[in-house]
Amino acid sequence: MRRQVAAALCSALLALAATSSLVIAQQKTARTSGAASSIGQAYSTIKDLMDSIIDPSADVLWGAVGTVVDEQGVHETFPKTAEEWLDLRRAAVRIIEGGNLLLMPGREAAPPGSKSEVPGVELEPAQITALIKKNRKGFDAFARGLRVLGFEALQAADKKDVATLMEIGGRMQDLCEGCHKAFWYPLEKLPPRR
Repeated sequence: MRRQVAAALCSALLALAATSSLVIAQQKTARTSGAASSIGQAYSTIKDLMDSIIDPSADVLWGAVGTVVDEQGVHETFPKTAEEWLDLRRAAVRIIEGGNLLLMPGREAAPPGSKSEVPGVELEPAQITALIKKNRKGFDAFARGLRVLGFEALQAADKKDVATLMEIGGRMQDLCEGCHKAFWYPLEKLPPRR
């Protein structure tokens, strides 16, 4: 009986020591790596999200369905295999979640020290960030619109609805361009109408 009690006490002490060590290690890791101590803190910039998640996923959608007319006739492009449909579905999920990530406040337009890739056409990153902060509701409306289109694309991919995917692709192009015109190059001069 004494051995069983001693064994149980030893096990309890070892478990307590292991748990304490784990907690201390996690706290140390969080301090040294700069990990977020609060839920919802944003580290990636809008440019990071665009380059890594949203643009590549939109390209999958835009490239998945289409019509090309050439000398040989009309050529329809659409997913044909289960894997191609799955790739399209995954892209739609990434678009939805990309919209969610854009809704997180506190995100800068680009990493510190970044400069515009097309100066004189688009604003500098700090100006874009300031414009988004000034019109957060407008920016969030675009992000929510992106989420909605991603969800519609997800449903269309699940139904293998090529016509709807084509239509969603056009609306997504318009939504993206509208956001860019509002926040990235709002001073762009349109050519005069003739």
